[in-house]
Amino acid sequence: MELDGRVVVVTGGTRGVGAGIARSFLAAGAEVVVCARRPPDEPVSTEGREASFIPLDLRDAGAVGDFFDAVADRYGRLDCLVNNAGGTPYRLLGEGGAERHARVVELNLVAPMTASLAAHPWLRRTRGSVVMIGSVSGTRPSPGTAAYGAAKAGLENLARSMAVEWAPEVRVNTLVLGMVRTELAHLHYGDEAGIEAVGATVPLGRLAEPADVGDAAVFLASDRARYVSGASLLVHGGGERPAFLDAATVNKES
Repeated sequence: MELDGRVVVVTGGTRGVGAGIARSFLAAGAEVVVCARRPPDEPVSTEGREASFIPLDLRDAGAVGDFFDAVADRYGRLDCLVNNAGGTPYRLLGEGGAERHARVVELNLVAPMTASLAAHPWLRRTRGSVVMIGSVSGTRPSPGTAAYGAAKAGLENLARSMAVEWAPEVRVNTLVLGMVRTELAHLHYGDEAGIEAVGATVPLGRLAEPADVGDAAVFLASDRARYVSGASLLVHGGGERPAFLDAATVNKES
């Protein structure tokens, strides 16, 4: 899965899952550009290799187009776009006006579409790929993050349509993530005891690490996935144990 000579853009690649993805691509030999509105606290690097940072507001379509032109001018090519930037605060639907929820949809659905459209001409030249970072929130009810879940559901469908429209020049796939342990995990799961308790609910017994996501992204961008397009790869440690199994009073494991 070596990606020597390939050029990869990771949106929101300055921390958390995005930084983990960027490090996996660096380790695979790719030249990596990360973008976000603010620079990272320290350079994103691994094994003596460092990602380049370019500031970008993904909500500014003009700036997004200029960004990809600049990447292509600097490196002469673009082989993969990883649409990682996104997220949401916990907010019940009744606790905010429609415009606040619409901003969540803009960041998690409209921005990846904007970036993909801007990157498409360059990806066609290299027969490259797009990797969307989806979420299990898009496949199940997401109370407290309803707009985020709706956006991620739309993102997965968008990727499938892109995969058909842009074939055979550009492959498009989605990584559907479960829970990931990042520097912000405590905001979602509480203290260390809470994080461990939540991890214990996952069949594999822990939350994902950013590197787990990064390695899956490298696979989808590599030649080993050359016949994989329009696919959704679940990276969730086996998912969630069905609640009814614990609630039932029969068929208990001894």
